[in-house]
Parts: sequence; structure tokens; C-alpha cells
Amino acid sequence: MRGNKSILFVTTLSSFLTTFMGSAINIALPSIGSDLQLNTIALGWVSTSYLLAAAIFLLPFGRLADTYGRKRFFLSGIAVFAIGSLLSAMSKGQLLLITSRVVNGIGGALIFSTALAILTNAFPKEERGKVLGINVASTYLGLSIGPTIGGMLTDYWGWQSIFIVSTVLGISMIPFAMKRLQRDHHSSYTAEFDLRGSILYAAGLALIIYGFPKIAALEGVIYLLTGIALMVWFVRIENKVRQPLLNVNIFKGNQVFVYSNLAAFINYSATFALVFLMSFFLQNVKGMDARQAGIILMAQPVMMTVFSPLAGRLSDKVEPQYVASIGMGLAVVGLIAFIFLTPATPVWYIVLFQMILGLGFALFSSPNTNAVMSSVQPQHYGFASATLGTMRLTGQTVSMGISLMIIALMMGKTGAGIHDTTGLLQSIKLSFFVFAILCTVGVYFSMKRGKVRKAISE
Repeated sequence: MRGNKSILFVTTLSSFLTTFMGSAINIALPSIGSDLQLNTIALGWVSTSYLLAAAIFLLPFGRLADTYGRKRFFLSGIAVFAIGSLLSAMSKGQLLLITSRVVNGIGGALIFSTALAILTNAFPKEERGKVLGINVASTYLGLSIGPTIGGMLTDYWGWQSIFIVSTVLGISMIPFAMKRLQRDHHSSYTAEFDLRGSILYAAGLALIIYGFPKIAALEGVIYLLTGIALMVWFVRIENKVRQPLLNVNIFKGNQVFVYSNLAAFINYSATFALVFLMSFFLQNVKGMDARQAGIILMAQPVMMTVFSPLAGRLSDKVEPQYVASIGMGLAVVGLIAFIFLTPATPVWYIVLFQMILGLGFALFSSPNTNAVMSSVQPQHYGFASATLGTMRLTGQTVSMGISLMIIALMMGKTGAGIHDTTGLLQSIKLSFFVFAILCTVGVYFSMKRGKVRKAISE
């Protein structure tokens, strides 16, 4: 049991690290824009490039980790993540910064594709909801303190200091993880890596996300349609490959797995861009500094941190179908409230509905993760972990893509300037309107998943 607790600690620490930097950087985006003379669209890509790289590489890394050992991939991820953070801190322009964030994303993919599988494999089913809830809580702890610490670091030492802190944290984790993680066994078979599927998947996803903000022009439509065509081609050939990147057979007849993943994708698509949008609203529309905005944006992730372990335990006793759906319903309420933001909106209003969103997300995430991991056999944990991570990262990327698309439509394809508060506010309100509709659809799929315990018994 002691070894299991060490595994829980290491994987939980990695979840904290990746989300801490992401939320801290979002609060620093206005400062980065002013320092490097970047418009809103370019700043969006500072976040999106990380998410896109992580989403592209997550499935391939998950498949390779199941074959060659999850521990070595996990450790490599921490190292690559630290290197990307260091390069980001040294960036003096848009190209190097975004490239460095891609390196960050590759490191994140190595971590995301293995952490949940390592954790799930270490604990019995009756304890899974509890430990997954703790792991999710660490994710939200990173989200909680990220804006506050990120705002303070930005105000006192500049945005580069956020990346320096992430570098130090990553490097310090490596020796501990090497000592505490158990050596895992390789698969009993030699897998043929699906290179063609990996290329199609990466190219299709990249074109879809890249085309989103440009959809107002013919160029964007071409990118988007080409990306969709490549993804359709990818799914078709996966049925014919002996060792596919995407094991389509796991989806067949497994309603809990399919709809839980779909619900996760929709939930992240509808909620992830909130910090990005609210960071600009608080700093550029309401005139706050990064530190003040960071404190206000703590409300949502604090609720996630507090209630995620409780929601995880609850999902061990009550069907995730109900707990997660109630959570997503609360998220809809919070998103609708932000449609009515104005420069005069009081701080208490923003904090209140962030708390509602945070509670909703806590009730959704841990039970939904429990449902996904409990709906497959142990030999598929790596694939299930990678698939859920892909849904999360792809959803987050789509969320940013929708925001950037709306900003491009409302403010022009260049994203205008970050000081165009009228266009910015209209873009923010329209984004929340779209997200509220999307999240409402997600409630339907969350309920449609069915009962986890019935699926397991069958």
C-alpha cells in the first residue's frame, strides 16, 4: 500500500505541474501581448499550440507506452516538459515562444498518456473513484493557485518567471519519480506501430484546429474541410490495421466508454476557454492588474479542488451517469450567467458563477473519469487513459479554437488589438453563448451513457 501511495503522489504531482503552468500563463497573456507586441489571435496560439501538440501526440504515446513501458515515457515527459518551459522563458518573439510551447505540449502528452494508466493499475476498483478524485483535485489545485501565483510572478518579475518556476518544479520531480515509480512490465506482444494512422490523425487534427480561427475566409474553410476528411480517412483505416492507433473495437458495444468520452470532449470544449476569456475581460475591460485578476479567477478551481475528491468517492456509490450530468447542468447555469457580462458587472457576480461552474465541473470530472476507466479491462487501461486524455486536450483545443474563431469574426482576422475593449467584450459574450449551447448538448450525452455497474457485470 505504501508503494501505491507513492504512485498516487507522483502522478498527482505531475497533474498539478501541467495545469499550474497552463493557468498561470493564461493570466499572463495580456502582459505577454504588451511585451512582445502580439494581437489577441497570436496570444490565443500561445495556449493553443501547447494543447494541440499534446492532443496530437497523446494517442501515439499511449500506444507506445503500453508496449515499451509507461514509467520511461512518464519520466521522459517530465524532462521534455521542463525543457519546453526553459525555452519559453528564453523566448524573445512569437515564433520561439509558440515553438517552445509545442515542446511543452509534447512533454505534456508523454505525461497525460501514462499517468492515469499508472494510477488506475495500482489501485483496486473499489478505491478507484477515491484516488482518481484526489488526482483530479491536484489538477484543480494547479488551476486554483496558478492564476494567483502567475499574477504575482508577472507583476513582480515578469511573465518569464512563470516558465522558470515550472522548469524548476519539473527538474526537481525527476529523481523522486525515478525512485518511487515501480518498474512496469512491457506488453507480452510486440506491437506494430501504426505510423500511417498517426500521421493522418496528427495532420487532420492540426488542420481542423488551425482552420477554426480562419473560418471567415476561404482559406480557413479549406483547412477545416481537409482536416475533417483526413480524420474520416483515419477512422476508416483503423478498422483494417492489426495494431491500430485507435482501437475502434473498444468503442463497439461499450456505450459507457463511448458516451463518457464524448461527454468529456463536450464539457472541455464548452468550459476550457473561460480563463482565457475572463483574463482579458478582467484586465482589458475592467482594468484590473494581473494579480487582482488572478485572485478573482481562483474561485472556480478552488471549488473544483475541494469537491473533486468528494465527487470521486460519491461515484464509487452512485452511478456516474447521474452525478456527472448534474455537474454539467450546473456548468450550463454558470456559462449562461457570463453571457450578460458588462464593464459594470460587479465582482461578486463573477465570483458567484465561477463557484457554480467550479462545483459543476468537480461533480462531472471525477465521476466521468471513473466511468471511463471502469468500463474497460485492465489490459486496455493505457488506451483508455490516452483516449480520455485526447478527449480532454482536443476539447480544450476546440474551446480555444471556437474562441479564436469568434474573435476573428467579431474583430477581424488579425484579432485587432487587445485594447479594443468593445470588440473584445462582444466576442467574449458570444463565446459564452456558444459554450452554453454546447454544454447543454453535453448533458444529453452524459445521461445517455447508461449505468457503469451494469456495463461491468455484462
